[in-house]
Amino acid sequence: MSEISTRVQSLSPSATLAMSQKSNELKAQGVDVINLSVGEPDFPTPEHIKEAAKRAIDENFTFYTPVAGYMSLRKAICRKLKDENGLDYAPEQIVVSNGAKQSLCNTVLALINPGDEVIIPTPAWVSYVEMVKLAEGRNVLVPATVEQDFKISPEQLEAAITDNTRLIILCSPSNPTGSVYSKDELRGLVDVLAKYPNITVLADEIYEHINFTGEFTSLASFPEIADRTVVVNGVSKAYAMTGWRIGFIAAPLAIAKACNKLQSQYTSNPSSIAQKAAEAAYDGFQECVEEMRRAFERRRDLVVELAKDVPGWKINFPQGAFYLFPEVSAVLGKSTPEGKVIATSGDYALYLLEKAHVATVDGEAFCAGGYIRLSYATSDDNIREALKRIKEATAALK
Repeated sequence: MSEISTRVQSLSPSATLAMSQKSNELKAQGVDVINLSVGEPDFPTPEHIKEAAKRAIDENFTFYTPVAGYMSLRKAICRKLKDENGLDYAPEQIVVSNGAKQSLCNTVLALINPGDEVIIPTPAWVSYVEMVKLAEGRNVLVPATVEQDFKISPEQLEAAITDNTRLIILCSPSNPTGSVYSKDELRGLVDVLAKYPNITVLADEIYEHINFTGEFTSLASFPEIADRTVVVNGVSKAYAMTGWRIGFIAAPLAIAKACNKLQSQYTSNPSSIAQKAAEAAYDGFQECVEEMRRAFERRRDLVVELAKDVPGWKINFPQGAFYLFPEVSAVLGKSTPEGKVIATSGDYALYLLEKAHVATVDGEAFCAGGYIRLSYATSDDNIREALKRIKEATAALK
């Protein structure tokens, strides 16, 4: 049998998907598991979007499309960027991909050579580090704690920059922490980046609309770095369309062309039907987005209130996305009722699954040991019951 490539051997499996699989296995055995490990809206895709997909099938939009997506969709994305973010892009600067994950990976592979350094503020989404590994780049992790609201300072950013820095990946609103950088906070980072013209900025803005601050500032709106910023967004979170797999980049033309070239060789275009659904999402009425945002904000308030009563947890007040990222180091070193020591946050997450039947994700997956991630993209009743079980199981530790 052929040996697996070192490229693949170096990658870590997705911890979020692994925990979700364990949760599903327990469910299959009849265990009542509440799954707080999955980062996707629990709402169905809005009706007008589904109708557009059905129409697309009836109208025979069933053939290959341009690699970068239908021109009509790319124009709709340009209108969205102009109307909502004040950004001017031509359709040629848009590349539509199989989800924002591919958009991110395309960009990293198109920009990073072996040994190039990529700055990643942590806690960070699980796949950033793995994508850089795939490109044979070097991850430079810049940690921010719960006391910092999980946001790095300009001083931290500047200290991480070297002559080999080629890219910074910034996610706001953040997965896994729910933190949102304000315009002033972004301005501080931009003032640093303006001094280093060789650094490209990859702005993951997929949670843009799940935002409880009342405002959103795109990194591409700062003129000092606009010509070297790649915006990544998509329909999965705002429109409850995770399974449709449509994301995009809005990028400087040279980067867009490079990503188009790369995508042409290993996936070609994303689904033609899903593209037509995404077009309806961007061009249709937006009330559904606000309805879901309000529901997530209510759930945020509920989960924060309940989490305050869990022994040993230290939490921030997340301003976006649908995650809570409690610091749980106070429970480490304690023992379960059966006498097993909880040595790591991974041990704690496994204990919560086995004892409380609540699935969470170890913070180590997000480059932040000593934390766990909870997704509150579930019903109010599930949130109440899950936090009740977590509180009781944590109180049982000795």
